[in-house]
Amino acid sequence: MKYYLIAGEASGDLHASHLMAALKREDPHAEFRFYGGDMMTAVGGTCVQHYRTMAYMGFIEVIAHLRPILNNMKNCQCDILDWQPDALILIDYPSFNLKIAKFVKQQLGIPVYYYISPKLWAWKEYRIKDIRRYVDMVYSILPFEVDYYRRHNYKINYVGNPTVDELAVRSHAHETFAQFIQTQHLPDKPIIALLAGSRKAEIRRNLPRMIEAAKVFTNYQLVIAGAPGIAPETYAPYLACGNVRVVYDATYRLLAQSSAAVVTSGTATLEAALLHVPQVVCYAMPGGKLVYELFKRWLKVRYVSLVNLIADSNVVTELLVHQCTAERISDELNYLLYDRDVHERIMRGYSEVEQRLGAPGAPQRAAQDIVALLRK
Repeated sequence: MKYYLIAGEASGDLHASHLMAALKREDPHAEFRFYGGDMMTAVGGTCVQHYRTMAYMGFIEVIAHLRPILNNMKNCQCDILDWQPDALILIDYPSFNLKIAKFVKQQLGIPVYYYISPKLWAWKEYRIKDIRRYVDMVYSILPFEVDYYRRHNYKINYVGNPTVDELAVRSHAHETFAQFIQTQHLPDKPIIALLAGSRKAEIRRNLPRMIEAAKVFTNYQLVIAGAPGIAPETYAPYLACGNVRVVYDATYRLLAQSSAAVVTSGTATLEAALLHVPQVVCYAMPGGKLVYELFKRWLKVRYVSLVNLIADSNVVTELLVHQCTAERISDELNYLLYDRDVHERIMRGYSEVEQRLGAPGAPQRAAQDIVALLRK
């Protein structure tokens, strides 16, 4: 069968690639065409457009790039019509994907599946109407989403979380600290990991504060996890301080060897939790306290980080908008590094998160269901 997939950012590329591999195991004749990235390309099929040309963040950036966004939409619609797939599979990226779902349902009437739901439970709840109209099945990767969708009379399928799968089969799982610093050419000092996000705008806002906060811990070296698709020159200005370095294609390895982490809110918070790394979660935004108050009113949930959302408790500290200062981050790092009670409390919370996520197998369970539904 022919599967058309759309992933609009680095994490979507990763998760979609594993789903594609699982689909190939269930359907040996599977053909793929997609908007995505290098990891999907490595599985096979035709990459129509790379996500790097689609990753616009925030209202201002979207308005500034409105013409290419509309062109991307039109080109995608035309490409789907030309190729005539048996199914459309969407991976997060709701502003683009829900419009494509509507178009495909109206023009082709083929099944539309959503792998990794839009975060309706956090904001833009009105999108549930489009999910009901244009999406045949949502494959959830967050356990708390099931109750949310049920309250809206929409049945979804929780298949597990792909980050659990990715960590279960990760390379270098048994790597020692000595081996890691040798292969990455790092000095023999304990590490504070800095994960500043996967987009340039996030990096510009968060990384300077992270470095300023962490550099006071002179017994530690600061190591940035280079994000996929972000060129080295983006990080170059931040390496002037001799205690700051960057590693690429080694985020899991870095976290596994770190004493603590400063993490921009997103999937990385869950990765740090599953690797048992104490963390403080940051999300800097312009606008100060006023924006923060509006942000709180806009959000439908008590927490922002996936760790706290899954545990439904305050496992890790979240420093958002005006709270995200170098001084506050530094204070939290001090607790993470030197307060054993704080460390043990966080580890207990991480155990609860692992239990709620369940066993590996998310991509395979989703692929099995998709293929079974299509064969019916």
